[in-house]
Amino acid sequence: MGYYFSLEKKMTDFIPVNEPSIGYREKELVLQALDSGWISSEGPFVSQFEELLSGRVNRSYGIACSSGTAALDIAVQALGIGPGDEVILPSFTIISCASAIYRTGATPVPVDVHPNLWNITAENIEPAINSNTVAIMMVHIYGLPVDIDPILNLATKYSLAVIEDAAELIGGSYKDKPCGSFGTISTFSFYPNKHITTGEGGMVLTNDHQLATRCQSLRNLCFKPESRFIHEEIGWNYRLTNIQAALGIAQLEKLDQTLLQKAHIGSLYYDLLCSIPDICLPTTTTPYSNNIYWVFGLVLGDSYSINVADIMSELRKLHVGSRPFFYPIHLQPVFTKLGLFKNISLPVSEKLATNGFYIPSGVTLSDSDIFEVSTKLSSILSKYHS
Repeated sequence: MGYYFSLEKKMTDFIPVNEPSIGYREKELVLQALDSGWISSEGPFVSQFEELLSGRVNRSYGIACSSGTAALDIAVQALGIGPGDEVILPSFTIISCASAIYRTGATPVPVDVHPNLWNITAENIEPAINSNTVAIMMVHIYGLPVDIDPILNLATKYSLAVIEDAAELIGGSYKDKPCGSFGTISTFSFYPNKHITTGEGGMVLTNDHQLATRCQSLRNLCFKPESRFIHEEIGWNYRLTNIQAALGIAQLEKLDQTLLQKAHIGSLYYDLLCSIPDICLPTTTTPYSNNIYWVFGLVLGDSYSINVADIMSELRKLHVGSRPFFYPIHLQPVFTKLGLFKNISLPVSEKLATNGFYIPSGVTLSDSDIFEVSTKLSSILSKYHS
Protein backbone atom coordinates (compact mmCIF):
# COMPACT_ATOMS: atom_id res chain seq x y z
CA MET A 1 0.00 0.00 0.00
CA GLY A 2 2.67 2.46 1.00
CA TYR A 3 4.88 1.78 -2.03
CA TYR A 4 1.98 1.91 -4.49
CA PHE A 5 0.70 5.24 -3.29
CA SER A 6 4.21 6.65 -3.03
CA LEU A 7 4.78 5.75 -6.68
CA GLU A 8 1.37 7.13 -7.66
CA LYS A 9 2.09 10.39 -5.86
CA LYS A 10 5.42 10.84 -7.64
CA MET A 11 3.85 10.15 -11.03
CA THR A 12 0.63 12.19 -10.74
CA ASP A 13 0.94 14.50 -7.72
CA PHE A 14 -1.69 12.32 -6.08
CA ILE A 15 -2.05 12.89 -2.31
CA PRO A 16 -2.46 9.39 -0.82
CA VAL A 17 -4.41 8.53 2.29
CA ASN A 18 -1.16 7.37 3.85
CA GLU A 19 2.50 7.17 2.94
CA PRO A 20 4.91 5.61 5.45
CA SER A 21 7.99 7.52 6.50
CA ILE A 22 11.04 5.32 5.81
CA GLY A 23 14.38 6.96 6.37
CA TYR A 24 18.09 6.25 6.75
CA ARG A 25 17.80 4.55 10.15
CA GLU A 26 15.24 2.04 8.88
CA LYS A 27 17.47 1.16 5.94
CA GLU A 28 20.51 0.90 8.20
CA LEU A 29 18.92 -1.64 10.55
CA VAL A 30 17.31 -3.66 7.76
CA LEU A 31 20.71 -3.91 6.05
CA GLN A 32 22.23 -5.05 9.35
CA ALA A 33 19.65 -7.83 9.48
CA LEU A 34 20.39 -8.83 5.90
CA ASP A 35 24.16 -8.73 6.38
CA SER A 36 23.90 -10.85 9.54
CA GLY A 37 22.18 -13.67 7.69
CA TRP A 38 19.40 -13.72 10.29
CA ILE A 39 16.41 -13.06 8.06
CA SER A 40 13.95 -15.45 9.73
CA SER A 41 12.01 -15.02 12.96
CA GLU A 42 14.97 -16.34 14.97
CA GLY A 43 17.09 -13.23 14.52
CA PRO A 44 18.02 -10.98 17.49
CA PHE A 45 16.02 -7.94 16.36
CA VAL A 46 12.75 -9.76 17.09
CA SER A 47 13.30 -10.12 20.82
CA GLN A 48 14.81 -6.63 20.95
CA PHE A 49 11.72 -5.16 19.30
CA GLU A 50 9.47 -7.07 21.70
CA GLU A 51 11.38 -5.80 24.74
CA LEU A 52 11.53 -2.20 23.56
CA LEU A 53 7.87 -1.87 22.69
CA SER A 54 6.52 -3.79 25.68
CA GLY A 55 8.74 -1.60 27.86
CA ARG A 56 7.39 1.53 26.19
CA VAL A 57 3.82 0.57 27.12
CA ASN A 58 4.63 -0.88 30.57
CA ARG A 59 3.87 -4.48 29.70
CA SER A 60 5.94 -7.38 31.01
CA TYR A 61 5.81 -9.42 27.81
CA GLY A 62 5.54 -8.70 24.10
CA ILE A 63 5.02 -11.41 21.49
CA ALA A 64 5.71 -10.17 17.96
CA CYS A 65 3.70 -11.73 15.17
CA SER A 66 2.89 -11.41 11.48
CA SER A 67 -0.05 -8.98 11.59
CA GLY A 68 -2.56 -7.23 13.81
CA THR A 69 -5.11 -9.84 12.76
CA ALA A 70 -2.71 -12.57 13.85
CA ALA A 71 -2.30 -10.80 17.20
CA LEU A 72 -6.07 -10.86 17.72
CA ASP A 73 -6.28 -14.54 16.74
CA ILE A 74 -3.54 -15.39 19.21
CA ALA A 75 -5.01 -13.26 22.00
CA VAL A 76 -8.50 -14.74 21.78
CA GLN A 77 -7.22 -18.31 21.50
CA ALA A 78 -4.74 -17.86 24.34
CA LEU A 79 -7.55 -16.81 26.67
CA GLY A 80 -9.24 -20.17 26.10
CA ILE A 81 -12.33 -18.63 24.51
CA GLY A 82 -14.40 -21.16 22.58
CA PRO A 83 -17.81 -22.65 21.75
CA GLY A 84 -20.64 -21.39 23.93
CA ASP A 85 -18.75 -18.26 24.92
CA GLU A 86 -19.72 -14.72 23.98
CA VAL A 87 -17.37 -11.75 23.52
CA ILE A 88 -18.71 -8.20 23.37
CA LEU A 89 -17.08 -5.81 20.90
CA PRO A 90 -17.96 -2.62 19.01
CA SER A 91 -19.86 -3.10 15.77
CA PHE A 92 -17.94 -0.15 14.36
CA THR A 93 -14.57 -1.80 13.84
CA ILE A 94 -12.60 -3.86 11.33
CA ILE A 95 -13.79 -7.42 10.70
CA SER A 96 -10.56 -8.89 12.15
CA CYS A 97 -11.93 -8.29 15.64
CA ALA A 98 -15.07 -10.36 15.06
CA SER A 99 -13.39 -13.04 12.94
CA ALA A 100 -10.85 -13.77 15.69
CA ILE A 101 -13.75 -14.50 18.03
CA TYR A 102 -15.78 -16.48 15.49
CA ARG A 103 -12.88 -18.74 14.52
CA THR A 104 -12.70 -20.12 18.07
CA GLY A 105 -16.33 -21.20 17.92
CA ALA A 106 -17.38 -18.37 20.23
CA THR A 107 -20.02 -15.77 19.37
CA PRO A 108 -19.11 -12.12 18.76
CA VAL A 109 -21.71 -9.77 20.27
CA PRO A 110 -21.53 -6.36 18.57
CA VAL A 111 -22.83 -3.28 20.37
CA ASP A 112 -23.16 0.34 19.33
CA VAL A 113 -20.67 3.15 19.84
CA HIS A 114 -20.74 6.77 21.01
CA PRO A 115 -21.92 9.13 18.22
CA ASN A 116 -19.14 11.71 18.71
CA LEU A 117 -16.32 9.58 20.12
CA TRP A 118 -16.93 6.64 17.71
CA ASN A 119 -15.85 4.26 20.49
CA ILE A 120 -17.50 1.52 22.51
CA THR A 121 -18.80 2.58 25.94
CA ALA A 122 -19.55 0.85 29.22
CA GLU A 123 -23.15 2.04 28.94
CA ASN A 124 -23.61 0.07 25.73
CA ILE A 125 -21.67 -2.95 26.95
CA GLU A 126 -23.44 -3.74 30.22
CA PRO A 127 -26.90 -4.53 28.76
CA ALA A 128 -25.26 -7.12 26.48
CA ILE A 129 -23.60 -9.03 29.34
CA ASN A 130 -25.15 -12.39 30.22
CA SER A 131 -24.13 -15.73 31.70
CA ASN A 132 -22.31 -16.70 28.47
CA THR A 133 -20.19 -13.55 28.32
CA VAL A 134 -16.51 -14.25 28.98
CA ALA A 135 -14.72 -11.20 27.60
CA ILE A 136 -14.94 -7.64 26.33
CA MET A 137 -12.90 -6.54 23.32
CA MET A 138 -12.41 -2.78 23.53
CA VAL A 139 -11.10 -1.28 20.29
CA HIS A 140 -9.67 2.23 20.17
CA ILE A 141 -11.00 3.85 17.00
CA TYR A 142 -9.24 6.29 14.66
CA GLY A 143 -6.87 7.82 17.21
CA LEU A 144 -9.10 8.48 20.23
CA PRO A 145 -8.95 6.06 23.18
CA VAL A 146 -11.95 4.29 24.63
CA ASP A 147 -12.99 5.50 28.08
CA ILE A 148 -11.28 2.53 29.69
CA ASP A 149 -11.88 2.71 33.46
CA PRO A 150 -15.66 2.17 33.34
CA ILE A 151 -15.10 -0.88 31.12
CA LEU A 152 -12.47 -2.30 33.45
CA ASN A 153 -14.91 -1.79 36.31
CA LEU A 154 -17.52 -3.80 34.41
CA ALA A 155 -14.97 -6.54 33.77
CA THR A 156 -14.21 -6.76 37.48
CA LYS A 157 -17.90 -6.71 38.39
CA TYR A 158 -18.73 -9.61 36.05
CA SER A 159 -15.36 -11.44 36.13
CA LEU A 160 -14.62 -10.91 32.45
CA ALA A 161 -11.36 -10.86 30.51
CA VAL A 162 -10.53 -7.67 28.61
CA ILE A 163 -8.81 -7.62 25.21
CA GLU A 164 -7.50 -4.17 24.32
CA ASP A 165 -7.07 -3.67 20.58
CA ALA A 166 -4.69 -0.69 20.49
CA ALA A 167 -3.74 -1.01 16.80
CA GLU A 168 -4.81 2.57 16.09
CA LEU A 169 -3.43 4.09 19.30
CA ILE A 170 0.27 3.24 19.18
CA GLY A 171 1.84 6.00 21.25
CA GLY A 172 -1.50 7.17 22.62
CA SER A 173 -2.39 7.36 26.29
CA TYR A 174 -5.37 7.18 28.61
CA LYS A 175 -5.11 9.20 31.83
CA ASP A 176 -1.34 9.39 31.24
CA LYS A 177 -1.03 5.60 30.97
CA PRO A 178 -0.01 4.14 27.59
CA CYS A 179 -2.60 2.51 25.41
CA GLY A 180 -1.70 -1.14 25.02
CA SER A 181 -1.12 -1.47 28.77
CA PHE A 182 -4.73 -2.19 29.77
CA GLY A 183 -6.76 -5.32 30.27
CA THR A 184 -5.82 -8.98 30.39
CA ILE A 185 -4.13 -8.84 27.01
CA SER A 186 -3.60 -6.20 24.33
CA THR A 187 -2.69 -6.10 20.66
CA PHE A 188 -0.96 -3.83 18.16
CA SER A 189 -0.80 -3.73 14.37
CA PHE A 190 2.19 -2.53 12.33
CA TYR A 191 0.49 -2.21 8.95
CA PRO A 192 1.98 0.59 6.77
CA ASN A 193 -0.65 3.11 7.88
CA LYS A 194 0.07 2.68 11.59
CA HIS A 195 2.30 4.95 13.72
CA ILE A 196 4.89 2.16 13.71
CA THR A 197 5.12 -0.04 10.63
CA THR A 198 7.00 -3.22 9.86
CA GLY A 199 5.29 -3.57 6.47
CA GLU A 200 3.02 -6.24 7.91
CA GLY A 201 3.21 -7.22 11.57
CA GLY A 202 1.67 -7.10 15.00
CA MET A 203 2.26 -7.78 18.68
CA VAL A 204 0.43 -9.34 21.60
CA LEU A 205 1.19 -7.87 25.03
CA THR A 206 0.40 -9.04 28.55
CA ASN A 207 1.67 -9.03 32.12
CA ASP A 208 0.76 -12.69 32.69
CA HIS A 209 3.71 -15.07 32.27
CA GLN A 210 1.59 -18.16 31.56
CA LEU A 211 -0.50 -16.26 29.04
CA ALA A 212 2.64 -14.95 27.32
CA THR A 213 4.08 -18.46 27.11
CA ARG A 214 0.86 -19.70 25.53
CA CYS A 215 0.90 -16.83 23.02
CA GLN A 216 4.49 -17.66 22.08
CA SER A 217 3.49 -21.28 21.46
CA LEU A 218 0.40 -20.41 19.40
CA ARG A 219 2.49 -18.04 17.26
CA ASN A 220 4.95 -20.83 16.48
CA LEU A 221 2.77 -23.82 15.45
CA CYS A 222 2.67 -25.04 19.08
CA PHE A 223 6.07 -26.70 18.75
CA LYS A 224 7.07 -28.40 21.99
CA PRO A 225 10.58 -27.48 23.19
CA GLU A 226 11.39 -31.04 24.20
CA SER A 227 9.89 -32.74 21.10
CA ARG A 228 9.57 -30.23 18.30
CA PHE A 229 7.46 -32.16 15.82
CA ILE A 230 4.96 -33.67 18.25
CA HIS A 231 1.97 -31.35 18.64
CA GLU A 232 -0.75 -31.39 21.29
CA GLU A 233 -2.51 -28.27 19.98
CA ILE A 234 -3.05 -26.49 16.67
CA GLY A 235 -1.24 -23.18 16.36
CA TRP A 236 -0.20 -20.91 13.51
CA ASN A 237 2.94 -19.81 11.75
CA TYR A 238 2.37 -16.19 12.75
CA ARG A 239 6.03 -15.28 13.27
CA LEU A 240 7.57 -11.87 12.58
CA THR A 241 10.87 -11.87 10.68
CA ASN A 242 14.13 -10.32 11.86
CA ILE A 243 14.02 -7.96 8.86
CA GLN A 244 10.59 -6.68 9.86
CA ALA A 245 11.64 -6.30 13.48
CA ALA A 246 14.65 -4.23 12.42
CA LEU A 247 12.30 -1.88 10.59
CA GLY A 248 10.06 -1.75 13.67
CA ILE A 249 12.89 -0.77 15.99
CA ALA A 250 13.82 2.17 13.78
CA GLN A 251 10.18 3.23 13.61
CA LEU A 252 9.84 3.00 17.39
CA GLU A 253 12.87 5.24 17.81
CA LYS A 254 11.03 8.09 16.08
CA LEU A 255 7.56 7.44 17.53
CA ASP A 256 7.55 10.68 19.54
CA GLN A 257 8.38 12.65 16.39
CA THR A 258 5.57 10.85 14.55
CA LEU A 259 3.10 11.73 17.31
CA LEU A 260 4.04 15.41 17.11
CA GLN A 261 3.56 15.44 13.34
CA LYS A 262 0.22 13.65 13.61
CA ALA A 263 -0.96 16.16 16.22
CA HIS A 264 0.05 19.01 13.90
CA ILE A 265 -1.81 17.43 10.97
CA GLY A 266 -4.96 16.96 13.04
CA SER A 267 -4.86 20.48 14.44
CA LEU A 268 -4.34 22.10 11.04
CA TYR A 269 -7.13 20.09 9.44
CA TYR A 270 -9.45 21.02 12.28
CA ASP A 271 -8.73 24.73 11.86
CA LEU A 272 -9.29 24.53 8.10
CA LEU A 273 -12.46 22.43 8.16
CA CYS A 274 -14.30 23.40 11.36
CA SER A 275 -16.36 26.10 9.61
CA ILE A 276 -17.93 23.66 7.12
CA PRO A 277 -21.61 23.32 8.04
CA ASP A 278 -23.22 20.10 9.26
CA ILE A 279 -20.19 17.84 9.52
CA CYS A 280 -18.82 16.02 12.56
CA LEU A 281 -15.04 16.25 12.91
CA PRO A 282 -12.96 14.06 15.23
CA THR A 283 -13.22 14.82 18.92
CA THR A 284 -9.95 16.55 19.76
CA THR A 285 -9.81 15.98 23.51
CA THR A 286 -11.70 14.35 26.37
CA PRO A 287 -11.21 14.46 30.16
CA TYR A 288 -9.09 11.32 29.86
CA SER A 289 -7.10 11.69 26.61
CA ASN A 290 -6.13 13.62 23.51
CA ASN A 291 -6.74 12.47 19.97
CA ILE A 292 -3.54 11.29 18.25
CA TYR A 293 -5.21 11.35 14.80
CA TRP A 294 -4.37 7.94 13.43
CA VAL A 295 -6.68 9.11 10.66
CA PHE A 296 -8.69 12.29 10.20
CA GLY A 297 -12.33 11.34 9.72
CA LEU A 298 -15.47 13.32 8.91
CA VAL A 299 -19.14 12.41 9.21
CA LEU A 300 -21.64 14.19 6.96
CA GLY A 301 -24.89 15.51 8.33
CA ASP A 302 -28.20 14.95 6.57
CA SER A 303 -28.27 18.30 4.79
CA TYR A 304 -25.96 17.16 1.97
CA SER A 305 -27.32 15.97 -1.37
CA ILE A 306 -24.29 13.80 -2.11
CA ASN A 307 -23.22 10.48 -0.65
CA VAL A 308 -19.81 9.49 0.63
CA ALA A 309 -18.98 7.29 -2.36
CA ASP A 310 -19.51 10.22 -4.73
CA ILE A 311 -17.48 12.59 -2.55
CA MET A 312 -14.62 10.11 -2.58
CA SER A 313 -14.92 9.77 -6.34
CA GLU A 314 -14.77 13.54 -6.80
CA LEU A 315 -11.75 13.77 -4.51
CA ARG A 316 -9.97 11.09 -6.50
CA LYS A 317 -10.57 13.00 -9.73
CA LEU A 318 -8.83 15.91 -8.00
CA HIS A 319 -5.89 13.62 -7.08
CA VAL A 320 -6.82 13.26 -3.39
CA GLY A 321 -7.12 9.87 -1.72
CA SER A 322 -9.78 8.95 0.83
CA ARG A 323 -11.30 5.90 2.51
CA PRO A 324 -14.77 4.99 3.77
CA PHE A 325 -15.34 4.30 7.45
CA PHE A 326 -15.60 0.75 8.78
CA TYR A 327 -18.69 -1.23 7.78
CA PRO A 328 -20.56 -2.45 10.88
CA ILE A 329 -19.90 -5.99 12.08
CA HIS A 330 -23.61 -6.70 12.51
CA LEU A 331 -24.25 -5.92 8.83
CA GLN A 332 -21.31 -7.83 7.33
CA PRO A 333 -22.67 -10.19 4.63
CA VAL A 334 -20.42 -13.05 5.71
CA PHE A 335 -21.99 -13.07 9.18
CA THR A 336 -25.49 -12.58 7.81
CA LYS A 337 -25.03 -15.72 5.69
CA LEU A 338 -24.00 -17.56 8.84
CA GLY A 339 -27.26 -16.55 10.50
CA LEU A 340 -25.72 -14.13 12.99
CA PHE A 341 -27.03 -10.78 14.20
CA LYS A 342 -30.61 -11.12 13.02
CA ASN A 343 -32.93 -8.16 13.62
CA ILE A 344 -30.17 -6.05 15.19
CA SER A 345 -30.22 -2.29 14.76
CA LEU A 346 -27.22 -0.25 15.89
CA PRO A 347 -28.00 3.20 14.48
CA VAL A 348 -24.79 5.02 15.37
CA SER A 349 -22.55 2.40 13.77
CA GLU A 350 -24.82 2.34 10.74
CA LYS A 351 -24.75 6.11 10.32
CA LEU A 352 -20.98 6.27 10.73
CA ALA A 353 -20.59 3.65 8.01
CA THR A 354 -22.98 5.46 5.68
CA ASN A 355 -21.86 9.05 6.25
CA GLY A 356 -18.23 8.72 7.35
CA PHE A 357 -14.93 8.83 5.45
CA TYR A 358 -11.37 9.91 6.11
CA ILE A 359 -8.91 12.03 4.19
CA PRO A 360 -5.10 11.93 3.81
CA SER A 361 -3.39 11.97 7.19
CA GLY A 362 -0.10 10.15 6.75
CA VAL A 363 2.96 11.39 8.58
CA THR A 364 4.65 12.53 5.34
CA LEU A 365 1.94 15.12 4.56
CA SER A 366 3.18 18.67 4.15
CA ASP A 367 1.22 21.73 5.21
CA SER A 368 0.66 22.55 1.54
CA ASP A 369 -0.82 19.06 1.06
CA ILE A 370 -3.20 19.67 3.96
CA PHE A 371 -4.26 23.05 2.57
CA GLU A 372 -4.83 21.50 -0.85
CA VAL A 373 -6.94 18.64 0.51
CA SER A 374 -8.98 21.01 2.68
CA THR A 375 -9.61 23.44 -0.17
CA LYS A 376 -10.72 20.72 -2.57
CA LEU A 377 -12.94 19.02 0.00
CA SER A 378 -14.55 22.32 1.04
CA SER A 379 -15.26 23.15 -2.59
CA ILE A 380 -16.94 19.81 -3.19
CA LEU A 381 -19.08 19.97 -0.05
CA SER A 382 -20.18 23.55 -0.71
CA LYS A 383 -21.81 22.46 -3.97
CA TYR A 384 -24.03 19.89 -2.30
CA HIS A 385 -25.07 21.55 0.94
CA SER A 386 -28.65 22.72 1.13
